[in-house]
Amino acid sequence: MQQNYEAIEWSRNGRILTLTMNRPGRLNAVDGQLHAELARVFIDAANDPESDVIILTGAGRAFSAGGDMDWLQGQIDDPLKFELTAREAKQIIFSMLDCEKPIIAKLAGPAIGLGCTLALFCDVIYAADDTVLADPHVGIGMVAGDGGAVIWPQLIGYARAKEYLMTGDAIPAKEAAQMGLINHAVPAADLDAKVMEFANRMAGSALQSVRWTKVSVNIGLKQLAHSIMDACIAYESLTNRSQDHQEGLNAFKERRKPVFTGR
Repeated sequence: MQQNYEAIEWSRNGRILTLTMNRPGRLNAVDGQLHAELARVFIDAANDPESDVIILTGAGRAFSAGGDMDWLQGQIDDPLKFELTAREAKQIIFSMLDCEKPIIAKLAGPAIGLGCTLALFCDVIYAADDTVLADPHVGIGMVAGDGGAVIWPQLIGYARAKEYLMTGDAIPAKEAAQMGLINHAVPAADLDAKVMEFANRMAGSALQSVRWTKVSVNIGLKQLAHSIMDACIAYESLTNRSQDHQEGLNAFKERRKPVFTGR
């Protein structure tokens, strides 16, 4: 199956499958190719007969910097392209929740925007203690519609989730672990070993009980995701056409503070 992927690298260590988002030169920012592959990789990994545990990570200095700016600009220029993005966005979230194999996130660097959403929908999240997590959709004039509105409140409660989603403020990994947003913040030098230790523990467990425990826990989360995602994506599609979104992208590219008008 791995031969069908260009932006996601598949590698194996026994029965442990590592999926690596592989755009290190762009900090693994998600473009059209990577987004399309993310929409199907968890289905393929779930059906992979040679693995029992999945590790999701990013190549180089970041887990993922979120949406690629050129890709986002393309959807402003042609809003019809957002229809494909919307369909794939739901496929990413639902396929992660449907995958019975444990998915472990390994964050050696920042997890931003969609990158943060991907990390938080994993089952167990390890991060280097010198990195950060953030969902700054609002910083570029967009709704946090790709899943953030679903998962953040379940992890840290509605009050804190709304604060961080409405401001886009970054959270240091140590603080994220303390508040329950992620499981573990560990020294960067220990990250690989800690993740592999836990992955091996899962691979050596009673696999049916582990998988079906995950399935059982995810029942409520899947119901929630199915009830919320369509509305989230619809609101995000509205902001895709907004003047503030274009201003947000312009400001990011020009390295200045955006001047939003509420339109």
